[in-house]
Amino acid sequence: MADAPKSFSLTAPIHEYLVAHGTPPDAVQQALIERTSALGGISMMQIAPEQGAFMTILTRLLGVGHAVEIGTFTGYSALCIARGMEPDGRLICCDVSEEWTAIARDAWADAGVADRIDLRIAPALETIAALPEDEHIDLVFIDADKENYANYYEALLPRVRRNGAILVDNTLWSGAVIDPERNDESTVAIRAFNDMVAADPRVDTVQLAISDGLTLLRKR
Repeated sequence: MADAPKSFSLTAPIHEYLVAHGTPPDAVQQALIERTSALGGISMMQIAPEQGAFMTILTRLLGVGHAVEIGTFTGYSALCIARGMEPDGRLICCDVSEEWTAIARDAWADAGVADRIDLRIAPALETIAALPEDEHIDLVFIDADKENYANYYEALLPRVRRNGAILVDNTLWSGAVIDPERNDESTVAIRAFNDMVAADPRVDTVQLAISDGLTLLRKR
């Protein structure tokens, strides 16, 4: 058995402290947070600021030149990835909403990274199928419909280079993954995905207690 956990649930004051003692959102990011918040309850789909900072750092550490994002929403995660890339880097964003991604386009333009982002409005599996089949992708971020997590992963992994990374959001699902009373489609899909990647010999895997659970996979 593992040792007793050394992490804890964040209170609002601790979360504020945590964000302030990392790289906090700048003016463009803060404006995007506020604009997304004005959408109401759906705003919970936006990643947390500390997750965005982590993704920017990881992008820089990996020297990412080619990245793919599945599920863009209002563009905060794409902004964080794009900011970690060199000016000649390219991020393909897959989404189906013109409405939400219109907000994203504004933020990307304000941040000066719009030229690094190729937004494709179409079902993500169709966009993936049209990508080159060689191992050219440095970083993937998956944050879309949970029922297709395994399908996105299987379609993208062969296209990820050795030592490339896949990030998958919401893999703790507010704790529902261990709640025997939760058997809705999304929860069941996330459980199955977590079990699958933990046993996949093609990758090294760690689940991080960042925001709603962020799984980091390294292609062997």
